[in-house]
Amino acid sequence: MIERKVDAQNLRESVAHAPVTLLTGPRQAGKSTLARQTVRSAPAAFFDLEDNRDLARLAEPTLALRDTGETIVIDEAQRMPELFPTLRVLVDETRRSGRFVVLGSASPDLIGLGSESLAGRVTFVGLGGLRLSDVGGHRLDDLWLRGALPESFLAETEEASNRWRDDYISTFLERDLANLGFRFPATTMRRFWTMLAHYHGQTWNSARIAQSIDVSEATVRRYVDALTDALVVRQVPPWFANISKRQVKSPRVYIRDSGLLHRLLGINTMVDLERSPVLGASWEGMIIEQLSARFAPAHPTYWSTYTGAELDLRLEIGGRILGFEIKRTARPTFTKSMHSALTDLRLDHLFLVHAGPHTFALNDRVTAITATDLLAGDDPLATPP
Repeated sequence: MIERKVDAQNLRESVAHAPVTLLTGPRQAGKSTLARQTVRSAPAAFFDLEDNRDLARLAEPTLALRDTGETIVIDEAQRMPELFPTLRVLVDETRRSGRFVVLGSASPDLIGLGSESLAGRVTFVGLGGLRLSDVGGHRLDDLWLRGALPESFLAETEEASNRWRDDYISTFLERDLANLGFRFPATTMRRFWTMLAHYHGQTWNSARIAQSIDVSEATVRRYVDALTDALVVRQVPPWFANISKRQVKSPRVYIRDSGLLHRLLGINTMVDLERSPVLGASWEGMIIEQLSARFAPAHPTYWSTYTGAELDLRLEIGGRILGFEIKRTARPTFTKSMHSALTDLRLDHLFLVHAGPHTFALNDRVTAITATDLLAGDDPLATPP
C-alpha cells in the first residue's frame, strides 16, 4: 500500500468544508481506497452502486440517506444519476460539512454533478493515478513505463503489469463505457483508441482519424469526447495570444495514463519504449499529467503557431504565468521557439523539463529543471539564483 498524502489531504480539506465532495478519477485510480482511509476516523456509511445489495438499500433514498451525523460515501455514483436531486434536497434540509462523499469514474458533467443540480453545495476533487511524490523520484521510469494506476504500478513483474493493463483495456471497452451510457461497439472503440494512441501528443485532426478508421468526423468527435468524459483521454485546449501570427486552434490529445498508452501501442519493456518513435510524446504526456495533478486546479493549455513556435504547457499558478517545455533530453538548451513563447505569451518564467540529473538556470527567465525536481521536489517552481 502506498500512502497518498497529497490526495488524502485534499479530500480531508474538502470534507471539512463542503456538504458534498465529488471525488472523480478513472476506474482503478484508487478512489474507494482513498475514501475509506480518509473518512474512517469519523462515523461513516458506505454505498457501492455496483453492489446489488446497496442498490436495494437505496430503493428509498430519502430514508437510506437521512442525516444521522455520519459521512455517507457513495461509490460509482455515475450508475445512479437519478440520485442527485435527492442529495440536493437532503443537503438543503440539513446543511453541514462532510454530509456526502460521492465517488465517480467520469467527468462531473457526465455524472450529473457538474451542472446546477448541486451548485453551491459541492466541491470537486480530482484523483488521477499515483504521483511521483507518492512513489519517490527514483521510481520515475517505473511510473512512466507502467503508468500511474496503482495495481499496474505495484504488480510484481512487468508481465503481470502488462496483463493487468490488457485486462483493464478490455473491461473498459466491453463494460465500463456502456455503464457510462456510451453504446459503441467494443471492437470499433479499440481500433479508435489504438489509433488515438498513435496520435498521442499531436494536434487533433478529426478528418485524418475518421478516414483512418472509415467513420464520419462527427463519429470520431463523439468517440474522443466519450473517452475524455471517462477520464482516460485528456484534450489540452490551445491558448490564443493577442499577436498577428496565425495560431493553431485545435486541441492536443493525450492518453492520460502512460501505461495504457504503452499497452495500446504494444510496448512491453523500457527497451521497447526507448526504441519507439513515440518516446518523446509519451514522456511529454506523462509529465503533463503529473503537472496537472500537482498544480490542480490550474487549467493546462498549450500554444502553437503555423510558423513553428510552440509551448507544450501554459499554466497560471499563484498569480504567475508559467510556461513548460518538455524534452526527453539530458542536455537542455534554449531555443528560438522558447524565445518566441517568452515574448508572445508574456511569461513570467519558463521551465524546460528534462531527463538529466541537474536543475540550473539558462537565463534569468528560463530554468532547466529535472523531472524529479519538478514533480517530487518540495518547492519545484522556486527559480535558482
